[in-house]
Order: sequence, then C-alpha cells, then structure tokens
Amino acid sequence: MNLEFFTISMLNGISYGLLLFMLSSGLTLIFSMMGVLNFAHTSFYMLGAYFAYTISKAIGFWPALFVAPLLVGALGSLFERYSLRRVHKFGHVPELLVTFGLSYLILEVVQLVWGRSTVPYGLPEQLQGPLFTLYGTQFPKSRSFIMLVALLMLGSVWLLLTRTRIGLVIQAALTHPEMAEALGHNVPRVFMLVFGGGAALAGLAGVIGGNTYVTEPAMAGSVGSIIFVVVVVGGMGSLAGAFLASLLIGVLQTFAVALDYSMLTALAGLGVQVSESSAAYSVLKLTISQVAPILPYLLLVLMLIFRPKGLLGKRED
Repeated sequence: MNLEFFTISMLNGISYGLLLFMLSSGLTLIFSMMGVLNFAHTSFYMLGAYFAYTISKAIGFWPALFVAPLLVGALGSLFERYSLRRVHKFGHVPELLVTFGLSYLILEVVQLVWGRSTVPYGLPEQLQGPLFTLYGTQFPKSRSFIMLVALLMLGSVWLLLTRTRIGLVIQAALTHPEMAEALGHNVPRVFMLVFGGGAALAGLAGVIGGNTYVTEPAMAGSVGSIIFVVVVVGGMGSLAGAFLASLLIGVLQTFAVALDYSMLTALAGLGVQVSESSAAYSVLKLTISQVAPILPYLLLVLMLIFRPKGLLGKRED
C-alpha cells in the first residue's frame, strides 16, 4: 500500500463519512430528543436533492443551498404536527409505520414529478475541477465542500444545543418535559422544531450530495440502511457517536472498495494451496472489494454482540 493510495483513499473516506454524518445527525437528534426512529429520514435527503435541482435551474445553486433545506424542514415540521403527533401516544410501532408509509409516499411523488430516471443536477462552476493535486491524483472541490459544510454543521449544532437558550429549552424538554411545560415552554412545538430541524439537516445533505454523486429516486434507498448502521454503531441518540461511526464506516468502505486482495492470495503468499474443487475455494477467492458492501453490516452485528449500546451510546434498552 503506497502513500498516494493511502492519502487519497483516506480523504475520500473522510468526505464520504462526513456526508453520512450529515444524514445520521438529523436522525440521531430526532431519536435522542423524541425517541422516534424516523424511517423516512433518507426520503428527506432525496427531497433536498430534488428541490435543489429545481431551484438551481431557476435562481442558481447557492440560493438553493439555503432554500432547499428550509423547504424540507418545513415539510418535516408539518408532518410532525399533523401526522406523527397524532400517533405518538399509541407507541413506537405506529410511529415506525407512519414514517415507513411516508417514505413510500415521498418516493411515489418524486417519481410523478421528476420521473424515474436520473436528473441532470450538476455541480456549480465554482465546485468543478480539482482543489489540489497530491502524488499525481486530483482531489475534487466537491468532496472538499462536503467536508467543509459537514464540519460547519457539526459546530453549529453543538453551539446551538450547548450555548443558547433554545438549546437549553430543547434539552429540558427532552429530560423533564412536564417541568419545561410548567415553566411556560411549549414542549410539542419544541418537538416539532426538532423534527423539522432534523429533516432540514437531511435536506442539506441532499443538496450537496445529490450533485456530487447522483440524484435519482433510488438514492434514498441506497443510503437508508447504512444510516441506521451508523446510528446503531455510534450509539442510539449520541451525536458524537454518530460522528465517529460515520467516519469509521466511510473510511472502512472506501479502503475496502479499492483493495483487490483475497484470502486465496494471502494463503498463496504463505505457501498454502487451496484446490479449486474445495468447498471453501469459492469463498476464499472473493476479494475485499467484492465483500465491501457487507462490511458495515458485519460491523453492526459485531457491535450488537460485544457492545450493544454502541461506541458512545448512553440510552438504556
């Protein structure tokens, strides 16, 4: 493994991991504040990309960067106010079902409005091309922009929750809702704003992820399962845990995809020969890049076995 491969793969892994964090942070906030596991979260990510695509055609990408997340956040707040709040009193299963239904509803609406194929949501001129060249390999501006926005978002959310009056009210509503309501705070409104804020964070990820990767109806499903892996591995309700797990999974998958080694190659290097007629031959010949898609789920299984609370989880089962 040469230095060029390691450095570029690490940068790509960190940028992908930070995009995962932008997605998982909203889901983590909603769960930690409300105890709701939102199955439609990546659908808000998809809406952010499609809204930004439409707005970009009218007024440009940079206004869309601010307008699209606000629209997605508004839709999330309306959903919490007029749908999720009505089933909240019936427990977690109805909440899961209503968010699951919303994800399919959003998918059908997206296909009706924008079609079933990929839309030409491209990068703005300022984000095209390489930011720098390292060891002869170019690192694109778009991935650097993802890293910058994700870090700014992390700092903003942390400051909001720990250094502002709104953050104190949110934390009070989480831990002592009756007392917060007795002090005159509208706890249901706080929850509505938290849900809308989480949806807006997913929308922001869609704005900058949609043109860096691809904007299509399948984009929500492609990241849906991996986001729940991030949340569980990091620890349910832990924002810091989601950050660490996002970077871990992003780097793990990026390196795994680029490695073309197999157990068969390793055994051959040790002088061990495996017959092609052997039952284990077909398994041993699989390369790391071929099994890369299942590595996060293997990590999830190991985490649930050896540390069920996740890396930094504090919630009791």
